[in-house]
Amino acid sequence: MFMSLLMAGVVSAQNADDYKAFIKERKAVQKLVKQERDEKVSKEVKKMAKKYAKEGWKVTVGSLPIAKQLEKSYTMQYELDMNNNMPKYIKGNGKAISSSYDAAKMHAMADAKTELAGNIQTEVAAIIEERLANQELGKGEAVVISNAVQVSKQVIAQSIGRVITVVECYRELKNKNYEVMVMIMYNGEMAIQAAKKAAKEELEKRGDELSKELDKLLGF
Repeated sequence: MFMSLLMAGVVSAQNADDYKAFIKERKAVQKLVKQERDEKVSKEVKKMAKKYAKEGWKVTVGSLPIAKQLEKSYTMQYELDMNNNMPKYIKGNGKAISSSYDAAKMHAMADAKTELAGNIQTEVAAIIEERLANQELGKGEAVVISNAVQVSKQVIAQSIGRVITVVECYRELKNKNYEVMVMIMYNGEMAIQAAKKAAKEELEKRGDELSKELDKLLGF
């Protein structure tokens, strides 16, 4: 009995040591990833900030400098959701010209949301491809769901909730018009949920039974 308890204690201690080593290793990897990400961000920000300044882009009074906005945007683009290994944020870019700043910004935001919806579609298509590769979905089922996602771009755009504007800048053109450029970000998990909702609606509209199985089949 004593020997059994002693051996159990040794095993537990060994497991604890292994776990500590695992945590230490994971923290080291995370540190390296963050360091590499920060270096990439720093290089990209310097390059793009110079390019924007040369092209005449400015920010409105009270806004963050372009370099700071770009730094935030690149950092968010490199972030991954550790639970599903997907981007933590999905982005959309928009650019528009109008005689007033507000009108140009409104159209730029609309374009950014449309691009965001397209990028969400791309992410969902990648998930479907992965499920197909892992034989979690039959080829016919994958095609049906993929088609449902592809035709529901407008529904996805309408389902998108509050977005984060990470870049907003403008320049005045020679004809006195304003050109506004924006980059928006949307929570990756919420984006996938928006796509799932849109795909469900499309499948239900067709009367396809796969709408009932979407949660299980896509795994989100």
